[in-house]
Parts: sequence; structure tokens; C-alpha cells
Amino acid sequence: MRVLFIGGTGTISTAISRRLLEEGHKLYLLNRGNRSSLFQGRAEEILCDISDEAGAAEKLKDLTFDAVADFIAFTAEQVERDYRLFKGKTKQYVFISSASAYQKPLADYRITESTPLANPFWEYSRNKIACEDFLLKKYREEGFPITILRPSHTYDERSVPLGIHGKNGSWQVVKRIIEGKPVIIHGDGTSLWTMTHNSDFARGFIGLLGNIHAIGEAVHITSDETVTWNQVYAAIADVLGKSLKAVHVSSEFLSLCGKSYDFLGGLIGDKANSAVFDNAKLKRLVPGFTAAVRFDQGVRQTIEYILAHPEYQTEDREFDAWCDRVIAAREKAIKEVTG
Repeated sequence: MRVLFIGGTGTISTAISRRLLEEGHKLYLLNRGNRSSLFQGRAEEILCDISDEAGAAEKLKDLTFDAVADFIAFTAEQVERDYRLFKGKTKQYVFISSASAYQKPLADYRITESTPLANPFWEYSRNKIACEDFLLKKYREEGFPITILRPSHTYDERSVPLGIHGKNGSWQVVKRIIEGKPVIIHGDGTSLWTMTHNSDFARGFIGLLGNIHAIGEAVHITSDETVTWNQVYAAIADVLGKSLKAVHVSSEFLSLCGKSYDFLGGLIGDKANSAVFDNAKLKRLVPGFTAAVRFDQGVRQTIEYILAHPEYQTEDREFDAWCDRVIAAREKAIKEVTG
């Protein structure tokens, strides 16, 4: 297949790009070249800023594709631009939406593709819904060949997946565990969550690429494994060989105290809710698909990689101090109430 990725070097797309190249497909990467060395010499690079529509159109004018996937479109205006750029130039346009777009709070913890889309807490999710609405309209009215994919919490070797962290990523929480400091877990840590390794997402994605039965469909790609947040943090501590000192704090309290971290959207509008996915539709469209990387195995690979690569150990003293203040406030409240 001749495949164009807009982006192509992020958490999700890197694994897909790598696998496509291994399978012998012709891969084009349209981006600004910030991480182009990843696939240099193997993928065709189209260096431009996709937001420069006229410049992108000039670069793409003589090219057609079997599939185009945009990994960096977040607003309706951006997918409208893609529609103008790729109408008549691709057999399939893949939009990467988000499972956070599913109804919050959920009416049923088991999520299927027919679960309503609504998230009053997170603008990011509402923007993804608006993108889907536009693309479905173009499919229904003009036959624009869309496929909508909804990843949930997908991770790779460069960042440990967590419930809450600061603006510099998850390393500071890992560092707190290493140092024997208490770490915050939202709620009581017993809500169910789904973590998906990017290599598993890649296999599901490629099974839908060029798949005629996926045209006009919305599909989520996740693991079938569910874990509690307590299990997530315990698995991380176990890999580090440390005891977990968990401090449970309500999600509402965290969202009120951490407004600069947008916990209203990312927590109340997403991770504070249980998320268990029914992947029957994916398995019907991609026979034989199953997620192969268990969370405790995947997070071990991630932590070992980060410990061996200091460039991914980005400290966040502001978030560290914030955690200390929240934990201290909780302890003070307990003492005041208990006398």
C-alpha cells in the first residue's frame, strides 16, 4: 500500500510506521521534520507544515494514496482542511479520534462504539467529536472514505502511563516512588482502566488500513485487559523494586486544587471513570486480533527503557511540591477531624 501519515512519529504512530515499513509498504511522512531521523532512508519524507494548506497542496499535487491518516488533527477546522487536501486523492482517510469522547459519566462501564459521544468536562474531547461529526457528514453526503479510530490510554517506551502527573510528564512520579515518597492516586484507586501498548494498537490499526469493511466505521482499538489504578501504581513500584506509598485523594478535590494541570478535563472527564472496552467490532473487522502485551510486562519495558535513557527523566519540581502540599493538606484535615 501507499500510505501517508500526517505526523507519524508520536506515541501511537511511531509503532505503526515501524510495522508498516517492516511489512514492505510504501510510507510517506508529512511533518516538519522534528523527529525525521527515526525513519530516515526508509520512509519518504514530505517536509512541510500541514497548517500551511497552500504549501501542503503544492507538495501533494502529484501524489495519490491508498490511505491517509492524520495523527495530529484536533479540531474540526483541521479535518476540514484535510478533506480539501485529500478528497479524490486517497481511498481511505483515517482520523485518530479519542475514547475520551465517549459519554461522561458512562451509563454502562462497558464501552462499545455505539456508546454516545458526550464530554461536558473536556474541550479536547468535544473537539474530537466535532471532527467526527464533520467527517461522517462528508461520508454520508459525498462518500468521502473515512475510518474513525478511537484510542484509549496508549503508551510506549518513552513515558510511564499514569493517572495524574505534571506538565513535564510522568518521570517525577516515578522519581517519588524511587525516593520512597508518597504518591497520589485519584479516588480510592479501585476504578477500572484500560492500558494499551502501542505495538498492540499498531496491529489493530494496520488490520483496518485498506480494509473495505472499515470505510464509514468508527472503531476503538484497546487491550481487553482491565486494571485498577491501584494495580497500575503497584506494578510500577514492583518494577522499581520499591514499596508503594499510596495516598488516595478524591478526583474532585484534585481537580479543584490542580486547575493549572487541567485535571477537570483529563481526570473528571476521563481517567476518574471506569473504562472497559468491548472490542468485538475490531475483532470482526480484523480477524485474529488480540492485544498481546500485558500491562505489567509493557510497563516493565517502559521503565527499563527510561532508566537507561536519562533524556526521558525530566524533573518537575513544581508538580513535586504540589503533591507534597496536597498530601500535607489531607493529613492536616484528618488530624483536625479526628481530634
